[in-house]
Amino acid sequence: MFKKAWLFSIAFLLAFTPFTPIALADTGESNLMSNINVEPFQEDEGNQYPIILVHGLGGFGRDEFGGIIKMWGGIHDIEKRLRKKGYTVYTAAVGPVSSNRDRAIELYYQIKGETVDYGEAHAKKYGHDRYGRTYPGFYPEWGEINPNTGKPNKVHLIGHSMGGQTIRTLAQLLYEGDPEEQKNGGDDISPLLSGNKQPWLHSVLSISSPHDASTATYLVNDVIPIIQEIVIGAAIFAGNIDQNLYDFKLDHWGIKKQPGESFSQYINRVRNSPGWKTKDTANWDLKPEGAYELNRWVKAQPDVYYFSVSNSQTRRSFLTGRHVPDTFMNPFLRPFSRYIGSKTFRKDGFAIDKTYWENDGLVSVKAMKGPNIGSNDIIVEYNGTPQKGVWNHLGTMKQYDHLDIIGWGVRDMTNWYEDIASFLYSLPD
Repeated sequence: MFKKAWLFSIAFLLAFTPFTPIALADTGESNLMSNINVEPFQEDEGNQYPIILVHGLGGFGRDEFGGIIKMWGGIHDIEKRLRKKGYTVYTAAVGPVSSNRDRAIELYYQIKGETVDYGEAHAKKYGHDRYGRTYPGFYPEWGEINPNTGKPNKVHLIGHSMGGQTIRTLAQLLYEGDPEEQKNGGDDISPLLSGNKQPWLHSVLSISSPHDASTATYLVNDVIPIIQEIVIGAAIFAGNIDQNLYDFKLDHWGIKKQPGESFSQYINRVRNSPGWKTKDTANWDLKPEGAYELNRWVKAQPDVYYFSVSNSQTRRSFLTGRHVPDTFMNPFLRPFSRYIGSKTFRKDGFAIDKTYWENDGLVSVKAMKGPNIGSNDIIVEYNGTPQKGVWNHLGTMKQYDHLDIIGWGVRDMTNWYEDIASFLYSLPD
């Protein structure tokens, strides 16, 4: 019954293990942050807003997988390291296969606290519960006026992969809310969705993010079983070690592991969820068509610093002109990389052409720089002066694949994230 998922549990482990043999060769460090020339933060300069780390597809929280492997750092612990250096940092754990909208709302309540409210109109449209889990809040004073500064307490959001889409979706909701809820959501609409401008974000920083989605989704859907099989496979592996190691966070779809329920029964309910047949999933948002829809309503907000970091581990073939994986790319990512490195796609309203071929094994470099298809956002190369309301592209990390960049390779990325944190704390308040 679970043969395919078991196969994908093995594939998932190959993709996400820091101990893959080919990954052990070090191809050199990037000088990306040296170009920014950021000095360590001073208490009387810049800002000291908390930093929230937001994972992508299939990600997990600090306590999942027994807390042994960290989503941010692998065998290292980026959050712990940054805290030791004086930064306030929290690791979010949003729905690993949920839509960006649902993930953004979950993120809001994880930071602020209280019960997740997905919105009455949205819940009716997609057929799931309006309310989700209740959180104490990482930072309950978020948005309150700081008596020392007279300004709202803000946060910095860092998102890897799909997490980059999620954090800019939260920015959109904070500033403009959800028009559908404002029209059809009743009188008890949540503050997040009401459209009352909430300037609570200082910066949004995406890393390896598929702002224009990834053509790898076509390979996943057309050649390999769909995305849920990959994530479910990993969860089956985890569940056979400890049934509490991996959490799909699909309570609002009525899929919460019940007392006495076997893990295989739980997985079967996840696989057969009606949610997979809707657009309210990661499966849709990570397709170019889904990203096109997202980019048309999620816009860069004028009061927020937007940054992006891209990374690449392909080279252009002299014979074909296509992009092929470099020698040391994670072996599981190589077929996806080859597919992205040669795929073109046209649809009414947008096109994916050869400018999207350079990639990190899962996402095109062009898509990482900022939203293009369906978007009017401006993307600029960072020149040392941060600009609000536009995407400041900090640079491309060469010879880093999609997992290296979060520490799931041979490199210890904690120093690099220290530089990132110092940069964010240096931003003018």
